[in-house]
Amino acid sequence: MFDLHSHTYFSDGMLSPEALIARAKERGVSVLAITDHDTIAGVRIAQKAALDAAIQLIPGIEFSSQWGRGGVHIVGLGVDIDSAVLAEAIAHQEDARAARSIAIAERLSKAGFPDALAGARALAGGVSVGRPHFAQYLVAIGAVKNINAAFKKYLGAGKPADVKYQWPLMDQVIAWIHGAGGVAVLAHPAKYELTRTKMCALVDSFVAAGGDAIEVISGLQPSAMTDDLLRITASRNLYASCGSDFHIPDQPWQDLGGFGRLPPQAKAVWELLGYNNINA
Repeated sequence: MFDLHSHTYFSDGMLSPEALIARAKERGVSVLAITDHDTIAGVRIAQKAALDAAIQLIPGIEFSSQWGRGGVHIVGLGVDIDSAVLAEAIAHQEDARAARSIAIAERLSKAGFPDALAGARALAGGVSVGRPHFAQYLVAIGAVKNINAAFKKYLGAGKPADVKYQWPLMDQVIAWIHGAGGVAVLAHPAKYELTRTKMCALVDSFVAAGGDAIEVISGLQPSAMTDDLLRITASRNLYASCGSDFHIPDQPWQDLGGFGRLPPQAKAVWELLGYNNINA
């Protein structure tokens, strides 16, 4: 079984790389891609655990990119984790995230939380600070009851600490992935809350930028959605990918391996990656 989209605590997941591998083994995943946001640190650590568990580990990464006024995510599969191109891309994204975290902290300070950056950094444990860490901090100090409330009151769109960032364009991100020897996959296109016409426009932009595959299945989803995404993928001669987008245990809609299989007519992305297990 292939699961080509998962996260560890090196980005916004909950599990360590070793624990992620152990859960993948329990869930019957035989080929796993770790695709943390803007880092391959979890891939490096997971390599020995994957070998011991007899799991094929595909090195991956997930980059944020800009399309129109919104952001979309592009997964890189089969990247060379020692690539100089990839190292430069990660440094670029880390600098951007650091600047954004400072801006968020400044706005939270004006809202009455002067120690937000230090608190978020402590909770991040050495990885890049993101909005979830600020949310956790606000919960920890009792400012809000839970993470959802932190976003609704302070961190969500239009709220006091909402800081937008202009991510690199898709062609830049795809060039990074290709430069690192990887395959570029448009992640969960049905989750961007676009009309079908706009989603097709997004896919066409992705194709024009040199993209390789679409994530036809992302976690549990209606079969009609899978069928439609497969039609869009086939009509553009793209490969099809699938994954759970796993972050947190015990969320059945996003658990490792917990999604439908690619239809047999799909041109599976693992063929492009050098695998030929059509029963995955």
